[in-house]
Amino acid sequence: MRISRLTPWAAGLAAVALFAVPAAASAGQQGTAAPRTPGAAPAAAASYDAYYAPAEGKTGAALKAALHDIIKTQSKVTYDGVWNALKATDQDPANPNNVILLYSGRSQSKSTNGGGANDWNREHVWAKSHGDFGTATGPGTDLHHLRPEDVTVNSTRGNKDFDKGGSPVGEAPGSLTDADSFEPRDAVKGDVARMLLYMAVRYEGGDGFANLEMNDKVNNGTAPLFGRISLLKQWNQMDPPDAFEQRRNQVIFDVYQHNRNPFIDHPEWVNSIW
Repeated sequence: MRISRLTPWAAGLAAVALFAVPAAASAGQQGTAAPRTPGAAPAAAASYDAYYAPAEGKTGAALKAALHDIIKTQSKVTYDGVWNALKATDQDPANPNNVILLYSGRSQSKSTNGGGANDWNREHVWAKSHGDFGTATGPGTDLHHLRPEDVTVNSTRGNKDFDKGGSPVGEAPGSLTDADSFEPRDAVKGDVARMLLYMAVRYEGGDGFANLEMNDKVNNGTAPLFGRISLLKQWNQMDPPDAFEQRRNQVIFDVYQHNRNPFIDHPEWVNSIW
């Protein structure tokens, strides 16, 4: 049995399939074609069948284990190297001098990265305290869950789990937060879910780092857990992968880590595992 990239669940994604990526996408100002190198022409159409071949026909724990074995083969980026990588992976398709900030949705100059109040910095979507991996090369520098974000918004999000509700977040329209959780804007809810689920598959405790897992709680603290999985599954379906997210996955694969986020290519696998 061959795994189709366009299962019935994901057929609606055809309009933004990676192999015909439009110039704009739904996630704020996100979108552009997938380059072989940052700023180069789009890569030729190719099939992922060979990459995902070991996962064919599997579901549940067997699928999770097969995907882990596939994506654990990767090149690693240093934490300093993340700065320049994000300038390529999160480039604004409408302005190559800018990046798109994850929660804020705004386009901001690549050169304003740093620690100042109006700068952007490196947001760990899987908060680095959840498993206590810090900025060590590995989960602490994995581009599949690192995104540019306004310094103040990043601080507001902190290490909170993801849930619904709260008060509006300044400089991040559509995002909400309370004492123990953060809710991102609608246009990137699915992005957040798929980044977390990638981390839960990639890091299984066998390479010197914690075994990262999902649960259905908040207040996970320093435990290697993230929630809420029931809500993240909903977000995966309500906000399917768009052109920006697909391009980003391709740039990480082509240029930097040479591994993929399987839930961007096959979002239907989320419900097959969890």
